[in-house]
Amino acid sequence: MYNRKIVFWAACIGILFFGMDITTLGSVKHSLEQKYLLDEIASGTLFSILPFGIVTGSLLFGPFCDKYGYKVLLAITCLSMFAGFEGIAYSPTQALLKLSIFLFGIGGGAINGATNALVSDISEKNKGANLSLLGVFYGIGALGMPFLLGILENKFNYEVVLSVIGWAALAVGIFFLITKFPPPKQAQHFPVAKSFALFRDSFLILIAFFLFCQSSFEAIINNWTTTYLSSRLRLPQNKALYALSLFVVGMTVMRLLLGSVFRNTPLKKMWIGAFSMIFLGLIFLFIGKYFFLSIAGLILLGGGLAVGFPLMLGLVGECYKEISGTAFSFVFVIALLGNVLINYGMGIVAQVYGIQHLITVSFIELIVMVILCYNILSNELRTMNKEQ
Repeated sequence: MYNRKIVFWAACIGILFFGMDITTLGSVKHSLEQKYLLDEIASGTLFSILPFGIVTGSLLFGPFCDKYGYKVLLAITCLSMFAGFEGIAYSPTQALLKLSIFLFGIGGGAINGATNALVSDISEKNKGANLSLLGVFYGIGALGMPFLLGILENKFNYEVVLSVIGWAALAVGIFFLITKFPPPKQAQHFPVAKSFALFRDSFLILIAFFLFCQSSFEAIINNWTTTYLSSRLRLPQNKALYALSLFVVGMTVMRLLLGSVFRNTPLKKMWIGAFSMIFLGLIFLFIGKYFFLSIAGLILLGGGLAVGFPLMLGLVGECYKEISGTAFSFVFVIALLGNVLINYGMGIVAQVYGIQHLITVSFIELIVMVILCYNILSNELRTMNKEQ
């Protein structure tokens, strides 16, 4: 038998490192450019490796966890992140640096998917609420990495900080090896036919494409808001970055509330509240001629977007219990493809039509998400009525 509380906290520690994984490269970008004499093209090529690693890790974790369980997979992801942290800190050549970033991405993508699937599996009820609490630790990691590097930059260089965090990841991997996790769900034989059937499951496909929009929405806000604010309000870069950090704060606080205060709130009410916050956030950004309006808009956007992943993943975990890892892999890969494709498309829109169309693209994403969410909830309601 395993202890649910220990396993839950183990998952929280794991996703904390994924949050740090996501923001590490951005936090040390300038230092890496100086160390390896990278121009903008070389830098862009280098940082494009991380998403491919994350997609690869997201693709592999699900079938592995369903067949062999979580223990070994989580330990391997920590070893991969350890290699990534140390490689980014001390790689003597660009070739080794690229390999380190790829390993970094694989470990991050796998641990993100596995910890979400794990929390879903151990939650008999309130899966969405528990996944929201898990998401809080992702937010702490994402905010904590640049903060940690910032406060330590006058005492230690970035190599030392990354190296220490890498050894911490390795220690967490050892902790995973001595922790009891739920047994594999498909230890005898893996249901290949049922797994391939996921590609024809309309309900799961709807959820996957909702998360396609969700992930890409988060990406364009994270990657293009500072440019938008600098252009619209003539803000200096550091002030725009401060405003963007409040987007992550809004998301983290809302996930904490979803896992506690709003734990038993009906799904319909939570979705109405989430979409209303996103709509108001975009309106504030659109009309925001003042800095405080933009800050309010970003906080509302973070709070509204906080709902998407936990609640949709909760539905996936509830409906596909026998092969939850594989189902999570499926939706995560689709979501990450949205992140890459729409973010690239936003770059073209910004270059050809102007950065002000960040709001246009965001409104289109919101409309598509509302339509998809309505169909998902209607589909779930019909399924429940049939079962009754």
